[in-house]
Amino acid sequence: SAHQGSIETFSYDEDIVKKFVLATIIWGLVAFLLGVTIALQLSDWRLNFNLPWISFGRLRPLHTNAAIFAFAGNAIFAGIYYSLQRLCKARMFSDTFSKIHFWGWQLIIVAAAITLPLGYTMSKEYAELEWPIDLAITLVWVVFGVNMIGTVIKRREQHIYVAIWFYLATFITVAVLHVVNSIEIPVSFLKSYPVYAGVQDALVQWWYGHNAVAFFLTTPFLGLMYYFVPKAVDRPVYSYRLSIIHFWSLVFIYIWAGPHHLLYTALPDWAQTLGMIFSVMLWAPSWGGMINGLLTLRGCWDRVRREPILKFLAASVTFYGMSTFEGPLLSIKSVNSIAHYTDWIIGHVHSGALGWNGFLTFGILYYLVPKLWRTELYNTKWANTHFWLGTVGILLYMMSMWASGITQGLMWREVDELGRLAYPDFVETVIRIVPLYWIRALGGLLFLAGAVLMTVNLFKTIAKAPRDQKIEIISAPSLKTNFGLLFKDRPHRILEGLPTVFSILIVLAILVGSIIQIVPTLMIPAYVDSNPFIRPYTPLELAGRDLYIREGCYTCHSQMIRTMTSEVIRYGEASKPEESMYDRPFQWGSKRTGPDLARVGGKYPDLWHYRHMLDPREVVQKSIMPSYPWLAKNKSDLESLPKKLKVMQMLGVPYSDLEIKNATSIAQAQALKIAAELEQQGIPKGSENKEIVALIAYLQSLGKLSGGKK
Repeated sequence: SAHQGSIETFSYDEDIVKKFVLATIIWGLVAFLLGVTIALQLSDWRLNFNLPWISFGRLRPLHTNAAIFAFAGNAIFAGIYYSLQRLCKARMFSDTFSKIHFWGWQLIIVAAAITLPLGYTMSKEYAELEWPIDLAITLVWVVFGVNMIGTVIKRREQHIYVAIWFYLATFITVAVLHVVNSIEIPVSFLKSYPVYAGVQDALVQWWYGHNAVAFFLTTPFLGLMYYFVPKAVDRPVYSYRLSIIHFWSLVFIYIWAGPHHLLYTALPDWAQTLGMIFSVMLWAPSWGGMINGLLTLRGCWDRVRREPILKFLAASVTFYGMSTFEGPLLSIKSVNSIAHYTDWIIGHVHSGALGWNGFLTFGILYYLVPKLWRTELYNTKWANTHFWLGTVGILLYMMSMWASGITQGLMWREVDELGRLAYPDFVETVIRIVPLYWIRALGGLLFLAGAVLMTVNLFKTIAKAPRDQKIEIISAPSLKTNFGLLFKDRPHRILEGLPTVFSILIVLAILVGSIIQIVPTLMIPAYVDSNPFIRPYTPLELAGRDLYIREGCYTCHSQMIRTMTSEVIRYGEASKPEESMYDRPFQWGSKRTGPDLARVGGKYPDLWHYRHMLDPREVVQKSIMPSYPWLAKNKSDLESLPKKLKVMQMLGVPYSDLEIKNATSIAQAQALKIAAELEQQGIPKGSENKEIVALIAYLQSLGKLSGGKK
């Protein structure tokens, strides 16, 4: 045709796809095994084994990072590297960049697997990794982006297909989210403090956290759906127009929805309302995408019943529809008041992670492995068995967590006719749901068993592949853009021929909501200016706070009393914005397996906290909290406090130069006072230099930092 050049020959880089496929399989098993492990730890606290590096608080962030960035991340890259080359009719821009991307990403995963169990964490959901790893993520992500965009630029197809729209949106938005949320000041090699604090940090974190789900676990998988579902059934996507509406509305609306994680909190009401409204609006584009995916399968339902690949793909799109119906539902304030902080949210997250991301990945793996290794699947019956094991496992998981979460939410808020809590002891609401934790663990075991069966099946498939595989040579015309012809096309087709303009529009779409939400919050004086009625943490309290974060206490406890009658009765006055103005990072929490701690300071004597950390059952008979005996053995790191206070001072916390200079001695004096009181109550002498004393100092400060009334 008039806009095509001479015929060129080339080959696709299938080796990089194979690498990402194998990494997906291996890291998937790791992520699922970790998930089953922490599910069992919640069912029986003794499975923490009193060991720090495998305790629930440290393994839980490792599980989420392994599931999102190791399993799902490698699956995304495998699918993108396979489909992008074929959609562009071009080899990847740089084989070297492909290799750097692969090995860099695996090293980042290994670094996370080492640092998180050792307690090096930022404690921010899906962004727990410390600053050196954040820098590595940035560099590797740029390499991936350059490689992808370079491939799009040198493509041999005039228009870029819908899957590539989603790939570009993923790269651009994740880059913005990661950079903005990861701005932090290092204290040492594996310790830093974020520049944001309190309300600011909460808003930025959940702008990142919700959109990490949106643009790492949704948009790239939608791109893969738009490629692999039509490929698997050998027919075009149901509606091109619907895909346009789906893409642009999703990209624009999703970025606004983060504040729905912070309803009834100290976040300004206008931001909460915006988050809720845009979350509800997400119903339309999300279901538009689901309909587009399912109707692409129309007329193929007999094949769906017989072929495991189509089973997984059809079920994954169905789970996408279910989870994207439930998400907006949970963002409605009246529903959120019951669901937030409960296991209902855990069930919702896993319906998406296991059903949508997991099943789509399994379908893609069953599709890719035979094609890449040029052989037939080893055992189709095993693949069908895997589907049913996974499906039953997900359903058990979801239903047990729905029941658990609704039970928790209703028990927490139930008040009798005299205005008293029906269940004043928090542990009562915990022991009721432990049987459901066992069901959740069983569901996870079934899902893991299915993944193990898939792994054996795929590796046997690879083992029987012919060894002397020849490289496939592709012939295609080079692309020479004819702008006259291009502008005669339909309006959106014009954009598809102009990837730079297309990318700029994506940037504008995500920046509108981001700027409108974040900038005003950063400029509110109540959050930024020093408040003379709120004192900063003492050096020892700051040391204890870092230990609290290290042990992952934030995974089970919140520090945010919501503006709900039942919460005020249970915990005290609702939390105010200024109370967390020096909290870096913020500790509002996202799940309550234990009670809120925002006003726990002074509620119990120091001895109670000492005994509670060493053996929670001594003071709360039916507690499922792990024991932390190492806190009474490990020596506190007080020597690093001057550096920590110096960084905090740089960030606006009103520490004087004298306090910074004498931080260690100030902490030692406070520790001696606490240790002396403990010694009088029977605790062995010499506890003043132990970590547990610093942690007690921090816990006793919560809710007690106000020095007066404004």
